[in-house]
Amino acid sequence: MMDQVAYPARRLFDGHCFHDDAALLVRNGSVFGICPRSDIPDGWARRDKVADLLVPGFVDLQVNGGGGALLNDTQTREAIEVICTANARFGTTSVLPTLITDTLEARNAALAAGKDAKQAQISGFLGLHLEGPHLSRARKGAHVESYIRPMEAADLEILTSSIGAFGHAMITIAPENVTVDQVQALVAAGWKVSLGHTDCKSVDADAYFAAGASMVTHLFNAMSQLGNREPGVVGAALNNDDVWCGLIADCVHVDPLSMTIALRAKQGAGRIFFVTDAMSPTGTDATEFILGGRVIYRRDGRLTLEDGTLAGADIDMLSMIKLALERLPLSLDDVLKMASLYSAQAIGAPQKGHLQEGADADFVLLGSDLTLQSTWIGGQCRFGDA
Repeated sequence: MMDQVAYPARRLFDGHCFHDDAALLVRNGSVFGICPRSDIPDGWARRDKVADLLVPGFVDLQVNGGGGALLNDTQTREAIEVICTANARFGTTSVLPTLITDTLEARNAALAAGKDAKQAQISGFLGLHLEGPHLSRARKGAHVESYIRPMEAADLEILTSSIGAFGHAMITIAPENVTVDQVQALVAAGWKVSLGHTDCKSVDADAYFAAGASMVTHLFNAMSQLGNREPGVVGAALNNDDVWCGLIADCVHVDPLSMTIALRAKQGAGRIFFVTDAMSPTGTDATEFILGGRVIYRRDGRLTLEDGTLAGADIDMLSMIKLALERLPLSLDDVLKMASLYSAQAIGAPQKGHLQEGADADFVLLGSDLTLQSTWIGGQCRFGDA
């Protein structure tokens, strides 16, 4: 039996433009089309309640945890499900659970858990992001220094042979510990390679972009900065039209003025997209947690080590959208694209981040004040009022 439902809304954003007094037509978990509310075809079930705003589900490519679970603590399908479920409460319908620098055993267990999550069709699971361990000690941030190491031939073999088993694949590396040839091999296999936690010069970053690296991880943070005589990774990324940039837009990791300058500079095919860098407290009242054997404190909208080093972010995607509207010179369609469309394009997920014909029916129903009413993944309500 064919499942076809119309979801009416006063305003509907399809990922590219707005439609007033429209309805999203969903058939068997995919978008069939968009029509005026007054022209819903015969034979379609109709959601009685009209949403103030219907938008694409958010796509987050850097999510360390949520709901009390942290991938670095527990590399299992169950932990991935908890993380995806917790972030769905805030409108995120596609998640890349992220493992930061850890042991070889933890990485292999994460790859196995990702395979299990894909086979189990965990709602909201998009793939995996390995942030390390092949980073720069000089820009380690909250990563455990003793785990940081060069990429070896055995690492490359495991990574390239795992492609396809767990969905989309993203890895953050530093030129200091990964060669150009290794990047080319990773990209050829299907990994999206992102530069991050690196102190390299702009010329080195450009060489790695030419080799196939297509992103930078949390722009401005844990990387060489834009200087008067050395542009650094920041300058190289903003100058390259094809490079995508993740941004933690919580106004803690990056000053709003710096974000504004970056947004004005980045106008090519590769854009700036939002990431939350969420940790296990997301969706909980926890005031501290353990990361790499160290206590992380949750205070005043920050997650920090005892010495004040930032360790992830205390923000969800919907809150980031609201904050960006308040603090940055961006329109509603701008921030919605940065939370959905651009991140989906960056990771290479053409059926995510928009609501045009053929897309996955991942969407969020919001009130006129952007309060979340419900989150839908594949046409199924995963949080809120169905």
